[in-house]
Amino acid sequence: MRFPFYIARRYLIAKKSHNVINIISAISVFGVATGAMALVIVLSVFNGFEELIKSLFSSVDPDLKISLVEGKVFSPEAAIKEALAKHPGVFLFSEVLEENALFTYGDRQHIGTMKGVDRNYELMTGLDTMLYDGEFLLFGQGPPSAVVGQGVASTLAIGIYFVNPLSIYIPKRTGRFTPDPMQAFNRQFVYPAGIVAVEPEFDQRYVLLPIGIARELLEYEHEITAIEVKMNSGYSLTVLKRELQDLFGPGFKVQDRFEQQEWLYKVMKSEKWAIFLILSFILLVASFNIIGSLTMLILEKKKDVAILRSLGADNALIRKIFLLEGWLISFVGALVGIFLGALIGYLQQEFGFVKLSGGGEFIIDAYPVQMQLRDIAGVFATVLFIGFLAAWYPVRYISGKYIQSGNPV
Repeated sequence: MRFPFYIARRYLIAKKSHNVINIISAISVFGVATGAMALVIVLSVFNGFEELIKSLFSSVDPDLKISLVEGKVFSPEAAIKEALAKHPGVFLFSEVLEENALFTYGDRQHIGTMKGVDRNYELMTGLDTMLYDGEFLLFGQGPPSAVVGQGVASTLAIGIYFVNPLSIYIPKRTGRFTPDPMQAFNRQFVYPAGIVAVEPEFDQRYVLLPIGIARELLEYEHEITAIEVKMNSGYSLTVLKRELQDLFGPGFKVQDRFEQQEWLYKVMKSEKWAIFLILSFILLVASFNIIGSLTMLILEKKKDVAILRSLGADNALIRKIFLLEGWLISFVGALVGIFLGALIGYLQQEFGFVKLSGGGEFIIDAYPVQMQLRDIAGVFATVLFIGFLAAWYPVRYISGKYIQSGNPV
């Protein structure tokens, strides 16, 4: 292997008799490097957005969520709650009650989700760090209060320091026909104490309030829709999930954060790999320059081939030389492209040169970047594979006309 590699390396760096071959080889390296650099940058940006979304949802979604497989509400037994509280893997748990509701504020209306929470909820989540305005206060001494998403607040034109209450309407479970439609709804007033900004879907949907008010509106006594669990640090999430599933039984599902937002993470993964395939196809097109470079090199080195054959080289060895030549072009391009992509990613991560359009409307002002070793290794392997395919064609078919033993040189 050393001899073919030595000859291939000499062919790559040595000056050719026809300068156009050097130019095409340089263009080939540039094209491969550009494709590799684009792959590293784009994948790193996708990783950055994925980690950003995970961090945002980690402020809202619990480590584990326990709910019914079929049905909506349930009343957990006291023994199960006691076992849950004493479990070594459970740091804290909170009972929640969710239901769609009509919210009105002044003359504006909005349909969203009312989420009743207990006193443990604030200790479990990081929503108090995501406040846009006001304070995270649900169980104060004054009138009933609520914390609303920024999207809800914008739609209803809610102001924290306004004196108007937020009205919540829920259809009565035991309601009967009445000439007055308003009699078919339970109604409750709460005063917005804070506005949180997490991400658009949450902000446009949720209003948080004490679970007692939610039960009063829904005419429940002890029912809940889910139990949200915060795990003790150092405890295995997989083990805790399995143990809680055994505790609650087959009628319940225990979901981790990925499963709670499964569709979102799957869409993000699908988009990432779709972009990867598109850029890989562009890289394949750019690698066609290798075909031209090797074709012209084979034509130029006919005399060298004859000399090598007279020294005892067979067709397989000669083909290996030209195949390694094409592969070296891809190898050099991959190294240069990955280095430039990693450098640009590092600079973006440290200094945020490329800004997001929107004038400060987002949580971050620059494109997030997170480089992962597996992505870089995947890009390197992809470039080498595409380079092998691009080199195999001219070596296998075109060189056959010139390196066969019976051909004149």
